Amino acid sequence: MRLSRYFLPVLKENPAEAQIVSHRLMLRAGMIKQATAGIYSWLPLGFKVLRRLEDIVHEEQVRAGHIPMLMPTLQSADLWRESGRYDDYGEEMLRIKDRHGRDMLYGPTNEELITDIFRAHVGSYKDLPLTLYHIQWKFRDEVRPRFGVMRGREFFMKDGYNFDIDQDAAIHAYDRHMVSYLRTYERMGLKAIPMRADSGPIGGDNTHEFLVLAETGESEVFYDRAILDLTLGGRDVDYNDAAQCAAIKEEWTTPYARTDETHDSDLFNAIPAERRMSSRGIEVGQIFYFGTKYSEPMGATVANAEGEKVPVHMGSHGIGVSRLVGAIIEASHDDKGIIWPEAVTPYKVGIVNLKQGDAEADAACEALYKELTAKGLEPLYDDRAERAGAKFATMDLIGLPWRITVGPRGLKNGVVELTSRRSGESEELVPAEAVARLQGIYAGI
Repeated sequence: MRLSRYFLPVLKENPAEAQIVSHRLMLRAGMIKQATAGIYSWLPLGFKVLRRLEDIVHEEQVRAGHIPMLMPTLQSADLWRESGRYDDYGEEMLRIKDRHGRDMLYGPTNEELITDIFRAHVGSYKDLPLTLYHIQWKFRDEVRPRFGVMRGREFFMKDGYNFDIDQDAAIHAYDRHMVSYLRTYERMGLKAIPMRADSGPIGGDNTHEFLVLAETGESEVFYDRAILDLTLGGRDVDYNDAAQCAAIKEEWTTPYARTDETHDSDLFNAIPAERRMSSRGIEVGQIFYFGTKYSEPMGATVANAEGEKVPVHMGSHGIGVSRLVGAIIEASHDDKGIIWPEAVTPYKVGIVNLKQGDAEADAACEALYKELTAKGLEPLYDDRAERAGAKFATMDLIGLPWRITVGPRGLKNGVVELTSRRSGESEELVPAEAVARLQGIYAGI
């Protein structure tokens, strides 16, 4: 993409309404624009990052054997009355009536709707296990929407639902989701710690939240520093192997890690003092096992091997996709702007032409642009007639992880400059070497 033809409305000043780093930088980098309190338009750069994250979530869900679908944003209140949650959910639920006077709601979550789909089409244990998921916009009418996409009223979320014949099978689904989430966050360049949490209005006894450590996090968290050394890395996981999934869950949940809601001082103080850590955390996902909480009142049953009708065991599993954009920025920025991890960056590399209009510099940039595009290394080429300082400031603000700088002085020696946004280190390379270096960096991502 050529910046001269792109829509990137960057702001030079910090917006007064932005209280945290991610909100400020997303507005300044032209990623979002507020439509009304807690509701945002996603402008091209922000939308591109959102789609990158959505793709990673889809890929890891499918890898774990989960099946994508799409449910509507509006739901019938009748389903929620069946489960008993319609009157219990509170004022966060947006309740509306259609033109026929029927009670409707803008879905804050989808347990009832997915249970209705299941009970209409599945009747035998032979059809289990089954996990369905979708990524859809949701709405919760927050009393005080704030912090941009971190606590908005409308948000983009992946929620999945497993259906299993008994508790053992459902716990395997729980473990499988934990592993798939750990892999998802690692691919995004995040350290997300699973912490024992409270289930809230979803219900159920088994639940973990995934939190990213950040000073602006809304939750106080307590953890054993040893958990920061854990990584899935490139290990091969067989999601059908219950023992392997359970072992990984055990590995990640044995070190102490809890939110303030479930914090146990006695257990925490038993950890060696040098490993006891407290911080703030941003919730980016949560998994639940809630048994037959919804299947029993809504009649979601299957025939077991003996022919008896039994309620299915269920769990739900969410990832805040739009919230993740803010969380990544909170965890990865400096005083110049955003620093995107390579896996989620909107463009792989920025090209800065130091002397737009110079025949040799223009030709070199055009050749780089075509070569990078042909190699699948989607570049953003700053071909504007702007001073070099303004171009560098824009690239630093929007946070592309790599920048190639092209200028007459370097071209006299046949080189361009490749710069890492994260480290700030630069090296001079001939253009073909710069392209090859970037190919190597992105090859395993």
